[in-house]
Amino acid sequence: MKKCKITVLRKTFQKDLAEEYGIDGLTTCPMLQEGQVFYADWECPEGFCNEAWKAIYQYVFALAHGAGETGGLFYYGDWIKKPGVAICSCNDGLRPVIFKIEAE
Repeated sequence: MKKCKITVLRKTFQKDLAEEYGIDGLTTCPMLQEGQVFYADWECPEGFCNEAWKAIYQYVFALAHGAGETGGLFYYGDWIKKPGVAICSCNDGLRPVIFKIEAE
């Protein structure tokens, strides 16, 4: 099993939804920073958001076990053009964080 590199690509904020549904003063995710890097295989890396891990762990697990390695594209062949990479996000609908997961 390989390790995967998880990079925080972008922290987003859905202002209109946050104004309607969020608490006063809600901002982007306070736990992670853009450019931050973590390494994982099947276990949540130390310092990583547990809720984000729940949203992305299946991609980490698949890539750590060789998904997309044989020249085939990852995940049904119609999503990511670079083998061994997944782009996904946490499930926070008001302030989702976008991650790049790469098999190392």
